[in-house]
Amino acid sequence: MRGWLGGIRLSGFMAIMMGLVVLAAFVLVPTIGTYLDQRQQITALTQAVEVSQADIAALQLQRDRWKDPAYITTQARERLYYVKPGEVVYLVDNDLAASQVPQDAAPVSSTVEQTRTDWMAQLVRSVTEAGVAQTVKAPTIGILDPSPAPSG
Repeated sequence: MRGWLGGIRLSGFMAIMMGLVVLAAFVLVPTIGTYLDQRQQITALTQAVEVSQADIAALQLQRDRWKDPAYITTQARERLYYVKPGEVVYLVDNDLAASQVPQDAAPVSSTVEQTRTDWMAQLVRSVTEAGVAQTVKAPTIGILDPSPAPSG
């Protein structure tokens, strides 16, 4: 082992070149990290734009439907029960069979029940947990978080 290390000679040029390599590594590593973060943000924003464009297309389709007088008439009849002059409207009440009517899960009790909890201990626990909670960075709207922070 000693013979192997003794065979290595370190010249001034070699030391300068190794120093430049180390310096380049220290300069480039944060730059590469920043580049990768920006690429992730660009991808997230591109996805957000695609979702927004899909929403815009859906809203434009709905706007175009509302320009149609027949659609407006249909919506007024269904939603607001509007009728044309001279028409007679019949509203059917209780048109479901007894088996289709929603049933209550359990009868409602007329007595008031008291729960046994230690509210003071819960208050102290809540305050202390809020005091030691870690602060969270403000959410950025439209940017998906690729690596959510561990909770707890």
